[in-house]
Amino acid sequence: MALDAVAVSALVDELQCLVGGRVDKVHQPERDEIAVYVRTYDSSYRLVLSASSANPRAHLTEHTKKNPATAPLFCMLLRKHIGSGKITAVEQVGFERIIKISVESYNELGDLTVKYLITEIMGRYSNVILVSEDGTVIDSVKHVDGTVSSVREILPGGVYAPPPPQNKVPLTEFGADDTIPFDRPVKADKAILSSVAGISPLTAREIVYSVFGTTDVNAADVNTNKAAELKLAVMKLGERVRNKDFSPCIITDNATGKLMEFSAVDIRQYERLASVQSAGSMNEVVDDFYYRRDMHDRMRQKSAGIVKLLNNNIERVSKKLSILERTVKDAENREEYKIKGDLLTANIYRMQEGMKEIEADNFYEPGSAPMKIALDPSLSPSMNAQRYYKKYNKAKTALVEAAKQIEAARADLDYLESTLYVAENAETIEDIDAVKDEMASLGYISRRSKQTRRKAKEKSKPMHFVSSDGFDIYVGRNNTQNDYLTLKFANTSDLWFHTKDIHGSHAVIKLGLDKDVPKNTILEAARLAAYYSQARESAQVPVDYTVIKNVKKPNGAKPGMVIYEGYNTVYVKPGLITDGEEHDA
Repeated sequence: MALDAVAVSALVDELQCLVGGRVDKVHQPERDEIAVYVRTYDSSYRLVLSASSANPRAHLTEHTKKNPATAPLFCMLLRKHIGSGKITAVEQVGFERIIKISVESYNELGDLTVKYLITEIMGRYSNVILVSEDGTVIDSVKHVDGTVSSVREILPGGVYAPPPPQNKVPLTEFGADDTIPFDRPVKADKAILSSVAGISPLTAREIVYSVFGTTDVNAADVNTNKAAELKLAVMKLGERVRNKDFSPCIITDNATGKLMEFSAVDIRQYERLASVQSAGSMNEVVDDFYYRRDMHDRMRQKSAGIVKLLNNNIERVSKKLSILERTVKDAENREEYKIKGDLLTANIYRMQEGMKEIEADNFYEPGSAPMKIALDPSLSPSMNAQRYYKKYNKAKTALVEAAKQIEAARADLDYLESTLYVAENAETIEDIDAVKDEMASLGYISRRSKQTRRKAKEKSKPMHFVSSDGFDIYVGRNNTQNDYLTLKFANTSDLWFHTKDIHGSHAVIKLGLDKDVPKNTILEAARLAAYYSQARESAQVPVDYTVIKNVKKPNGAKPGMVIYEGYNTVYVKPGLITDGEEHDA
């Protein structure tokens, strides 16, 4: 993540829109997150101030969160001190990741006072602090005492002091007389980071890339001329920041489609490995990045229980399958038991009580060496023969039963693995609820309460895409939707897509009156089927497609399980064609 001082500078520049506005509401949706609603003459804004150790940030947002029924104490204190207050300034403290918001408000005595709402974005040391005009800490989201930090305490009643300065030159002050130590056994970007304050590793690598065309450069390989070029690149970046010349962008991995980074300046270092999308504002970039990351974390937490359940069931079925396969392997020797029973029966006159072994000519293989047959000395000759016949019959029966159970176990394993893929890649709470309902209907988990089922009544809808040729393409989000799309929604002549022998979603091209599907639309539908499958990160994925009438669901098959015939196969690179949108299919 690149929420460095450069990004903070860009955010603060845009947050000037809050100056002159009044604090309308204050909420605290999370233990370490504050939401401040600001109303100006012609607009209203929602400002997020987060001291989260994982995702600290400060930005405007369009998204809202559910607030607790009872406001936390810090939230109540903020309402008391800055509620209805006027924002008079939004500043970046030094060139640090610190945003200071000045708020004028009247105290209980009617006197006009100034309070400072300070957000420090510093990883696990992040904090949101309310400070009085004389520099006294009124309170903070996180209390920092001597047991937490021996350098700097943040406690009510204490004097607020900014974090101790780093032994570096701020980017905006870096000049020709400053130096970068390239005589160290580190990468060139690390050498830059050790001397220039306020930039992230991403920005430092971009500086190196701008000079060398690659980021993999050792500091020892930087000669005098290149060192001068790198210094000049640092100074130019500092000038851009001073001039508020920002180019907000968000970076997405081309292979996985996942968010990687964001930046306040142009990024070129990833070349073809990632897509760099420019945005209208830094607030927009930060809001989108953290919202999507937050949703991913929430989905991971929400799906943790069902994922664990699925993994446990997969492990159980896999063990059962292993035992059954071993049973089949053992049963392959069943004919040997019958032969031994026949040979003992033919040689019963030679057998005596208490014998442990007998050698008999194998009349099934004339000319072969006599067969040694182990005997149970506690059994009579005839019972020894019956013992081998019983082994033969048991193995024969086990083979038939095991074959049936193996087929069922493989179907269970296939279903569980496909459901696990859906649960691990769920994008909404509704997707997780759909998986839970599906698992409950099949008896894997206990039935959910009526109240919970009522909340989940509004199920998620299949994803809808439009091909470059104007054809509608639908993709199921889970097994239940896959069945709906394939068996109910699609017409017999519509085209159906699924990755070959790989778990994934069903995709359907709705043909309507036009039955002539362009090749490009077929490839786009195949790319979507590959993208929403376990092969998403592969370079080339085989995707089968056929008309819906060739797709059948066997009796008793689990949700999402079908068989098909008369198909074609194309090899495509997984990818999206447009942003999917929910559609009432």
